[in-house]
Amino acid sequence: MIVVSPILKHVLYPALANSGYLRRRAHGGELCVLTYHGILPEGYESCDAQLDGGLVMAQNFRSQIQLLKEIYHIVTPEEVRQWVIGEGELPERAILITCDDGLRNALTDMAPILVEEGLSCLFFVTGAPVLANRSAMWYEELFLLLMDAPAGPFTIEGLGLNFDLISRQQRRAAWRILLENLSPRDHRERTRLIEGLHRQLGLPSASQTWNEAYQRRFGLMKAEDMRQLIAVGMSIGSHTLSHPILSQQSSELAWQEIYESRRALEEAIGKPVWALAYPFGDPASVTSREMQMAGQAGYECAFMNVGGGFGASLPRLALPRVHVTGSMNLGEFEAHVSGFHRDIRSRWAGEDL
Repeated sequence: MIVVSPILKHVLYPALANSGYLRRRAHGGELCVLTYHGILPEGYESCDAQLDGGLVMAQNFRSQIQLLKEIYHIVTPEEVRQWVIGEGELPERAILITCDDGLRNALTDMAPILVEEGLSCLFFVTGAPVLANRSAMWYEELFLLLMDAPAGPFTIEGLGLNFDLISRQQRRAAWRILLENLSPRDHRERTRLIEGLHRQLGLPSASQTWNEAYQRRFGLMKAEDMRQLIAVGMSIGSHTLSHPILSQQSSELAWQEIYESRRALEEAIGKPVWALAYPFGDPASVTSREMQMAGQAGYECAFMNVGGGFGASLPRLALPRVHVTGSMNLGEFEAHVSGFHRDIRSRWAGEDL
């Protein structure tokens, strides 16, 4: 993971932003795509800083939106679609806002701010809530399960994996191993294995114990929630069926994840689904195979989760995005939008920035 150094984060980036350099640097840029992963709901107490690091506070999201409105041109998903298929032009320094995962807070906490600001967002959701009534992202449910597991040695039935679940570090290490072990599997088999872990540990499904804030943080939107987003001017894209690491799956399963999610979502919302966001969206999880599948499945464009900012190349089936995190201040945020952070990172590849 690339870490932004305190000097860049708190000194250089704010100084460059205040001087106007970053916005001038973005002059002439064609498109910058931002991706959020949701809003931290009011009343939610973070269970893990890293797990929650992709979600932003409501006031920070509003400040970022207002900065973008002041300096750049925020465009609608439909304007980007028309540009992708060659039937429209984008204004200079165009910004597209996207949000991944389809968590409940996209509807309850994020959409109201967008509506108040007169903006539209492309929300990427998984098809699993439509097909299998999933209540949470499988890897987040697995994380919560391991954190709640009784302390001691643990053997996972059916997988032949042994773990010591004592320290938080050991539990997190077990989670990473299980993430890679379960990701290549069919989403139905993965669900059965996680349900088996609940029974083996004697723990209820996490959603059975959630309060409202936890429901908004971890719960997934259903079809009716997606239709509500559309009704207030938002757009829906696919985030596959169940958010696996696609590159670790067989070609048959990866195709199902990419193609069947589009079909399921279109049936659920009654609208064309023309865009795909690859799960995790980094070069390790997305290869040329998945990009080719996205085109064959009928998506007009597909999005990565790295490499974004003005000045980046914009391949139709691997559009880069700026991943907005909860720890970004406004100076750092603008450094990413302008492409300045990406270029520095490229110059000192492998360094912590």
